[in-house]
Amino acid sequence: MIHSLFLVNASGDIFLEKHWKSVVSRSVCDYFFEAQERATEPENVPPVIPTPHHYLISVLRHRIYFVAVIQSEVPPLFVIEFLHRVVDTFQDYFGVCTEAAIKDNVVVVYELLEEMLDNGFPLATESNILKELIKPPTILRTMVNTITGSTNVGEQLPTGQLSVVPWRRTGVKYTNNEAYFDVVEEIDAIIDKSGSTITAEIQGVIDACVKLTGMPDLTLSFMNPRLLDDVSFHPCVRFKRWEAERILSFIPPDGNFRLLSYHVSSQNLVAIPVYVKHNITFREGSSQGRFDLTLGPKQTMGKAVESVLVSSQLPRGVLNTNLNPSQGTYTFDPVTKLLTWDVGKINPQKLPSLKGSMSLQAGASKPDENPTINIQFKIQQMAISGLKVNRLDMYGEKYKPFKGIKYMTKAGFIYINWRLLCSSSEWTLAHKNLY
Repeated sequence: MIHSLFLVNASGDIFLEKHWKSVVSRSVCDYFFEAQERATEPENVPPVIPTPHHYLISVLRHRIYFVAVIQSEVPPLFVIEFLHRVVDTFQDYFGVCTEAAIKDNVVVVYELLEEMLDNGFPLATESNILKELIKPPTILRTMVNTITGSTNVGEQLPTGQLSVVPWRRTGVKYTNNEAYFDVVEEIDAIIDKSGSTITAEIQGVIDACVKLTGMPDLTLSFMNPRLLDDVSFHPCVRFKRWEAERILSFIPPDGNFRLLSYHVSSQNLVAIPVYVKHNITFREGSSQGRFDLTLGPKQTMGKAVESVLVSSQLPRGVLNTNLNPSQGTYTFDPVTKLLTWDVGKINPQKLPSLKGSMSLQAGASKPDENPTINIQFKIQQMAISGLKVNRLDMYGEKYKPFKGIKYMTKAGFIYINWRLLCSSSEWTLAHKNLY
């Protein structure tokens, strides 16, 4: 299935490679580099690139391209999911998944890749199993391994591998028994100049951190489960019960894991929680332009909109800006023409605004008055789709655990004033292909 894996940094250098079935020359990545040069943005590189003798399937995470080399036809999403598992495993082991962290722990990286893939096929991808096979690096363990010449590979087979529940090790014990669930939703939307939503959808996940003694059996029910569409489950979830009762029943892995992912695509269910009033004008024959932008919350159920960041790619004819933000700070890069406004938290009683003038190149034609505006934000304790957890029950153990549910909504790709060159369905398909 997967013959080789190449890790490419933001500079286009291959800083790590791993081969399983046979050694594939680095020159195969030339096709990837050509596609990278044609892409306008780093995330616009096609996820699947055919070559005369191979297929290159890649994902971009933390400014690193993970490029898998395939010699026969394989479901691309299967490979993409495995690559995301690799990134998540690195992040779980090293705290961050960066080029420096990977180079500092290169021995552990190769040991993990060797266990996660057996002769090109996925073998052990669960974090609990891998941590029993290969111990996470620590300063003390690294020093001992350097002195003794030993490795992080465990001497015994993981207990989960011998169990009917391979994602959970046996004999788990905790002094404090806790189960936390985070419902995180991202909004992707295109909004035209008049403020009408052209297309919008919600990508959601439920991440869990479960530290429970023994072998607990959990059930998680929702007040409105019919909202969920295109649901992808962790292997621990009993799918038949979900189909019949719309209840999540599962024996959880030990520690952190993603319970499910879903999306909500119905237009009437996707409400954009912020609005933008903008007026960007240029006069014919004038060397000045006017910039006026105001933000405000909308349908947030009283929750605060935080970590607001607005960016706009201004026309090439703009030389400089002289703007006055009522809140936060702004920067303008005269080379890339990127305007960034760090708003922070929106106060509904005093809406933040950014107003002022723009200096234009003398003698240039009138620039475009509709530059695209991108907005980022976070809303704590709110799921914009309206999804709510009804209750969480535990069976099989006698103790009472501490249980907690947290909600968060954040912006994914929200573009205002987008100059749409295709239909909304074509844009949605193209956007999904990025992942």
